[in-house]
Amino acid sequence: MPRSAEHSNVQSKEREAGWSRWRRVSETEPRAHYEITVQGILDPRWSAWFDGLKLTSDAAGRTTISGPVTDQAALHGLLTRIRDLGLTLLEVRCTQP
Repeated sequence: MPRSAEHSNVQSKEREAGWSRWRRVSETEPRAHYEITVQGILDPRWSAWFDGLKLTSDAAGRTTISGPVTDQAALHGLLTRIRDLGLTLLEVRCTQP
């Protein structure tokens, strides 16, 4: 069987079995928690702009944005907002809730 036909056949079987090539996060699956640290002080009022995540600043002039993130697309959205603000990204860590 040619490679393209074989690939199509596998995709067809995955669909029939209820599989998706791209895994979706289920509503019952716990969300990952992230800590994103940036250079600069952000007022806690920015929390709403960062989807309600907690913002904490330290004496070294860094802000950590932390909390549950729905999925990778939401994480990329947060990172885009950080970029759009012109903040320097220092660290991204996935943590336990």
